[in-house]
Amino acid sequence: MIKFTFDGVYIMKKHFVIIYFFLLLSPTMFGQIAFNESAVASGLNASFGTGFVGGGISFCDFDNDGWDDVTLATESGEPVRFFKNNSGSFAEVFPTITDFNYENKQVIWIDYDNDGDKDLYVASHNASGRLYRNDGNLNLTDVSITSGIFTTNQKSFGASWGDYDKDGFLDVFLTYRSGSESNRLYHNNGDGTFSNVSNAAGISGNGQYTFCASFFDYNNDGWQDIYMANDRIITSNMLYHNNGDGTFTDVSAQSGAGVVMEAMSTTIGDYNNDGWLDIYITNTNYEFPEVPEAEVGNVFLRNNSDGTFTNVAITNGTAFNSIAWGAVFLDADNDMDLDLYVSGMLDGSTSLPSAFYENTDTGFSIPSNAGFQNDTTESYSNAIGDVDNDGYPDIIVCNEATNMFLWKNNCNTENNHNWLKVNLEGTVSNKDGIGSCIEISINGNKQYRYTVAGEGYLSQNSTTKFFGLGSNTEVDYLKVKWLSGIEDIYYSINANQTLNLIEGETLSTESFSGSQLKIYPNPFSDKVSIESAYPIQQLKLVNATGQVLRSECFSEDTRSAKLEITDLQSGYYTLIVTANNTRIYHKLIKR
Repeated sequence: MIKFTFDGVYIMKKHFVIIYFFLLLSPTMFGQIAFNESAVASGLNASFGTGFVGGGISFCDFDNDGWDDVTLATESGEPVRFFKNNSGSFAEVFPTITDFNYENKQVIWIDYDNDGDKDLYVASHNASGRLYRNDGNLNLTDVSITSGIFTTNQKSFGASWGDYDKDGFLDVFLTYRSGSESNRLYHNNGDGTFSNVSNAAGISGNGQYTFCASFFDYNNDGWQDIYMANDRIITSNMLYHNNGDGTFTDVSAQSGAGVVMEAMSTTIGDYNNDGWLDIYITNTNYEFPEVPEAEVGNVFLRNNSDGTFTNVAITNGTAFNSIAWGAVFLDADNDMDLDLYVSGMLDGSTSLPSAFYENTDTGFSIPSNAGFQNDTTESYSNAIGDVDNDGYPDIIVCNEATNMFLWKNNCNTENNHNWLKVNLEGTVSNKDGIGSCIEISINGNKQYRYTVAGEGYLSQNSTTKFFGLGSNTEVDYLKVKWLSGIEDIYYSINANQTLNLIEGETLSTESFSGSQLKIYPNPFSDKVSIESAYPIQQLKLVNATGQVLRSECFSEDTRSAKLEITDLQSGYYTLIVTANNTRIYHKLIKR
């Protein structure tokens, strides 16, 4: 079943430029970028404090009430701060938690045990990190030791969560900004415990000075790869290719992603809507005479769709050329392309403290009247969410020593563009739907969003995915490709609503008697029959982890077939029928 939440409908204004001169005469007519800082007014009066290169921030709905909450890392001696979103305004809450008041870095909410509520991971710069199991109603139990992750004092800097082996449970990649401590990959055993599989998986045992990492699928093969931002020019950034067998291969050099820089963050998005994920990496503006090939300024790695990347930061106008930290992609004005926001710090009269880059037809540019004129504080992590559920993404920023920023998005009052928001719930895949790709199409124009848990600089974006629709009032189709390999497709979707989508809900378990395809019996015991009005080209049977168990091709005139399946355990499987050059996904239940 699809669950819909209606969040309001807006009257439309056409957003296009007819003549540049007319645009100058009427600047508000075609959709302006409009933000204002409203943290204190919204009830967010707190600071990270002081510490080593800032702390992390999360804009995640930690109590599953449909409103994006804020979690803030803090300096040594202070507890993690939690702010509940009450229909557009925030109030500090105090979960049941044993907090050791260390200097915190990454704060991230994930459902590692698939029980339907968000658990909390906290990385610490000067002490061992902690994993808290949510026992309901934000009763957070410290399971750091019993989970098997923190059996020793591990001062991890960041954490990215993904399901690298597609077993339905979230694994974690811990990063260490150290020349001696290596990054570590922990496999989720599905019973509340984790195992260090770094050596077996091929993760380097050398210290990489890694600030952050992200799980994402750079080559669209259905397996989550890992990209790392390394802070020192003595090591390049690293891209690990997931081999699909529990191991990874370092493809940094041949992919072009192994840039040498003082990298701070990894931000993932498809800025040009070509279906291939790109990477934005923040950096300093320092020259490196001892390493002439080192990159200066931020790096924008465009995915070339052939396993390689090209840095286009200079040509598309996003090099920044100052000291940058966090970055986040967002469609600020819902005009159907991704803009970019970068946090940083002043370093001389010509440097930028921050930048909002608007995506234009020819690249990115910084609009002069977007509302960020006073964005001059030393800032580190940032994330997007939707404070008032108006369909326009807002930006939260963790500042050094001063109060956090909440950049409230007021673009709805300027352009009234339509939008769509999507939440995912995995059934065969992990509960959070991490690693899923969401595709929408409007009149042949496509957009893509990929679900990441832990990206940017020590940040966590809302688990809700945002799509700007411009003046369009309907989406032709929405497709979710889950990490399990299951695909759900929805058609003719009205604008201005939030969709809560459950994995496998478009895969019927009914027999297709009287239609173009019949699959029976279902549930089954030992065999399945398939009858089709069109010639069957191929049958594939896939298990919950995406492994192909049966695959058979047929001659041109085959319209019926049988699958003998006596050796499978009881459970859910997916039958993929290719007929008439169309793939049909059908959920099967084995008794």
